[in-house]
Amino acid sequence: MVATLVKLTFEEYLRQYPHGDGKFELINGDFVKVEPIRAHKNISRFLVKTFDRESERLNLDYIIDKDIIIKTLTKKGQERGRIPDVSVVISSIWNSNVTSYGAITDPLELGVEIVSNNWDDDYIDKLDEYERLGIKEYWIIDYLAIASREYLGNPKLPTVFVYNLINGKYQQQSFQEKDVIISQIFPELKLTLEQLISIAGLGKF
Repeated sequence: MVATLVKLTFEEYLRQYPHGDGKFELINGDFVKVEPIRAHKNISRFLVKTFDRESERLNLDYIIDKDIIIKTLTKKGQERGRIPDVSVVISSIWNSNVTSYGAITDPLELGVEIVSNNWDDDYIDKLDEYERLGIKEYWIIDYLAIASREYLGNPKLPTVFVYNLINGKYQQQSFQEKDVIISQIFPELKLTLEQLISIAGLGKF
């Protein structure tokens, strides 16, 4: 964490963002560095390419990237700056201000978080913030089975959770091993958790 003497507002976070030094989210008024392992990066890079190809194949008007800052709000109304591991946004939203470094404030079509050691951030905080923002589809990829048994069962198994926004609330589906991950944003996508684990470079569990 990079501490600041004065708590940052969201606009100050954008203006002072340390470009070239990694990725930083805004949490509780401070810059917090996001430092994924290589396996994590392998999955996010693969998904950007996969979603991009699928978007082109189906002639969908999407921009797919792994460095998009989005502005979210907590239950208490605190502003946060989040950077999903993969973001899918409508092209017209992305291109509405192409000369800006600013964040996306409109809902993404799809946001993906690949679970790291701070797993409760993805399962609890970001889940609430992304639902509140109105992100249509949210994936949590827990390929290392890091979360607690409350989420992953006993024994804990690697799982992909897909949350779809229905009447303002997320509805969850879970996928393991060779299950085809069902996406409303990419309805013809043929992808399994087993493939993602292989792409990560970890072999099979």
